[in-house]
Amino acid sequence: MTRSTVRQAGSKTSRPVAPASLGRRQFSALLASFAGLAAFPQLAQAAARGSGAAGVGAGFGPAAPFSWDTLVRAAQALAARPYVQPPVSAHAAADFEAAVKLTYGDAKSVAGDVRLFPATRGTSPQAVKIHLVENGSARELTDTRGFFVGGSRADPAGFRVMTADHRSDWLAFQGASYFRTSGARDQYGLSARGIAVDTAMPHPEEFPAFTEFWIEHVGTDHVRIHALLDGPSVTGAYAFDCLRGEAAITQDVRASLFLRRDVARLGLAPITSMFWYDQSDPAKRNDWRPEIHDSDGLAIHAGSGERIWVPLANPQRTRTNALRADGVKGFGLLQRDQSFDHYQDDGAFYDKRPSLWVEPQGDWGKGAVMLYQMSTDTETIDNIAAFWLSDEPARAGQRRDLAYRLSWTSKEPGGTAAARCVDSWQGQSGRPGVKAAEKDARKFVFDFEGEALQGLTRQSGVTAETGLPAQAVVDLAVYPVVGTANRWRVVLDLRPAAMPSPDIRLFLARGGAALSETVIQSLEP
Repeated sequence: MTRSTVRQAGSKTSRPVAPASLGRRQFSALLASFAGLAAFPQLAQAAARGSGAAGVGAGFGPAAPFSWDTLVRAAQALAARPYVQPPVSAHAAADFEAAVKLTYGDAKSVAGDVRLFPATRGTSPQAVKIHLVENGSARELTDTRGFFVGGSRADPAGFRVMTADHRSDWLAFQGASYFRTSGARDQYGLSARGIAVDTAMPHPEEFPAFTEFWIEHVGTDHVRIHALLDGPSVTGAYAFDCLRGEAAITQDVRASLFLRRDVARLGLAPITSMFWYDQSDPAKRNDWRPEIHDSDGLAIHAGSGERIWVPLANPQRTRTNALRADGVKGFGLLQRDQSFDHYQDDGAFYDKRPSLWVEPQGDWGKGAVMLYQMSTDTETIDNIAAFWLSDEPARAGQRRDLAYRLSWTSKEPGGTAAARCVDSWQGQSGRPGVKAAEKDARKFVFDFEGEALQGLTRQSGVTAETGLPAQAVVDLAVYPVVGTANRWRVVLDLRPAAMPSPDIRLFLARGGAALSETVIQSLEP
């Protein structure tokens, strides 16, 4: 999942298509996204401006009835036929620069607020069909003249939804089943996908694609999108009800999936992000900026009521974790650290990157949230993925229906009084300035903040529950951080060789009741 080298301007689209035969790292090496211009308002205003919507009938075919049921029937019928790889567009832009020239500038909009992305060789070479929906009828876009800058002929590979003044965009679909929004602070970051097929398996990952879109303009900052998914192993009907609000951009998602063949790992509601380094591991740093990441942790609200936080890492080798979460209430990749001083990036604005929270509608049953982390030495590769994996095997001929809400926000989702882990560090064991007594021991420091800690002192009986064997713990201290409100620190010195597992699990407690979420920290480099 590679990004453009001009990413400092702020990325404004989803990821392009990859052939189904490619593995994830090969896919990462191929992809390049269009550069949005939101970081530079004076440029964004000039580049985003269009000439208004095309009239109904201008470039569109005849009206045909359209509904959710007709889309589901189309996906089901498609699954009954052998998969056919979509052809490469005969009018694909030659390269990234050519695509940018076609995208940003004066051109017509679809449905008033929608601008098209062109098919582009090497990144998103297949065209998609675009339909405009009004009053229960759909018209297919059959003539794209005027919809690309300069009047050039091109085929659409995706689209972006503009703000009412057409000075910026807030939602984009392009490439495989990728899409994303700019969140509450008008800054793109992580992405979502319609489906993940065999991520982090010994054989290549598959990238099913949205091949047709039906777009309905509902109102200002409100658009309804339907999409048809097709891939070698699965087809699907999708509906996205997208609303741009002050605190979040929300998408109510409905999907019906039809399996052509068995799938070893069918990832639902997948999220893709980037983590290069943060304050916890200076050894990974190879840049003047103190931190570089789109997300800094995976949060889970399990059906049991437990809240889990897994700090993200840039591991030396690929790492996959299945985190048990039967009846999951929510999960997401979050950007908790929103302090500009911690990034010092006045071009990419990592402090403004949104978090993405998945809230299942209904009971998803037994399963786990899977976290995939791949090594990277650059910010241009998305090396993080998270998704839901059901315990029920995915077999050919199955139909699966699901619904969930996506919230792209800078606020902590699923508000709670429980304390959150807001910082973590690693280092040499022992007291600062004193040579460590055990050279193989390591120190882990975790800071928690939250209403649950209000008014508590060293005499309040707060403990750090780890469940670790005595032989693994060199030292453990829990105390309030001086000069701060509702912030406590856990300092844990460990002997990794004596650990029963490669992970630390700890939380703050008082009188047997949890005060904080559970932090799961890997010991692996």
